[in-house]
Amino acid sequence: MTIAINQLSKEFDGFQALKKIDLQVRDEEFIAILGPSGCGKTTLLRLLAGFLSPSEGEIVIGNATVGNLQQTLPPERRNIGMVFQSFALWPHLNVEEHIRFPLMHHRFVSDAIKRKQHDRIKEVLQMIDLEAFADRMPNELSGGQKQRVALARAIAPQPELLLMDEPLSNLDAELRMEMRSEIQTLHQLTKATIVYVTHDQGEALAMADRIVVMNQGEIEQIGTPSQIYSKPISPFVARFVGKANLVEGDWNDNYFTPSLSPTTQWPDTGVVSEMKQRNIYPVRPEQFRMSADNQDESGLPGLINSVQFQGKEIHYTVQISNQTWTVHTDVSQQFSLGEQVYLHLFVPHNMEQKNLNHQAI
Repeated sequence: MTIAINQLSKEFDGFQALKKIDLQVRDEEFIAILGPSGCGKTTLLRLLAGFLSPSEGEIVIGNATVGNLQQTLPPERRNIGMVFQSFALWPHLNVEEHIRFPLMHHRFVSDAIKRKQHDRIKEVLQMIDLEAFADRMPNELSGGQKQRVALARAIAPQPELLLMDEPLSNLDAELRMEMRSEIQTLHQLTKATIVYVTHDQGEALAMADRIVVMNQGEIEQIGTPSQIYSKPISPFVARFVGKANLVEGDWNDNYFTPSLSPTTQWPDTGVVSEMKQRNIYPVRPEQFRMSADNQDESGLPGLINSVQFQGKEIHYTVQISNQTWTVHTDVSQQFSLGEQVYLHLFVPHNMEQKNLNHQAI
């Protein structure tokens, strides 16, 4: 199911929650809408579901215009499934009854599924690995099992569009990791188009085909997880996805000079033109290397003011002049709170060679 969102805006009592959003979603694509609280991502999802009407623009799902200023199709007239943050299970229905309910009432259920309702229920129970729990009531299930039931209810009628509103936010860290894999598997099995709202960059990077990063009712960037993480086009995206340090300075051809060290030159490792125009070099925490000395005189001096052990790596905050930067190192390299260190930009060998070749030309 394709989606076309054209110049979509939504206003609440004078507050502009969405500002002329344009987005095209391909058939069977997994799209993550990523952003902080209040950025408009849930408003966008509610507009797609039909719970809200646009103030401007239009929404086209498949070949039908389902929402514009003149009319809005209600949710029951859209071939969608919805998974909520709160699970939204009915306390008086068991697991099997939760799956049967949409098969009986969803208007887009095919005749083949209606004729073989029991087979479809069995198939969905197998998908979510809850065959042994078919008779269980919601209060007899764990958090992860409840979320599987919510997913099963949504996919049972085979909707062409699946909308998910932060479905993993109420689960603990280990369950969230497990459910990421299960949602990916369900996507492959159902072939549904998925629009997935989250504030968790890890979820978006791990599962989505493309990520839409939103901020203050607008789209900041759309791209693959690799593009969003490695080539942010705005300071907001750089900070929000990957927690990049935004180093200010001057770009000159393919080299950057940090303002804090006029004698230092960093090669271009693929920084996009939008960041160069702002005279910013985004450096992710793992792109810095730290040393206790400055033998090659290329390091920026700093003072460690925070150390957080994270198992396979250590997270540091380092005071550089009047700025605080974040640095991640593996556990083989350890420094102490208050220690004087030097920060160096890590440049892959092939990138160094590329810049040398460019310089020779």
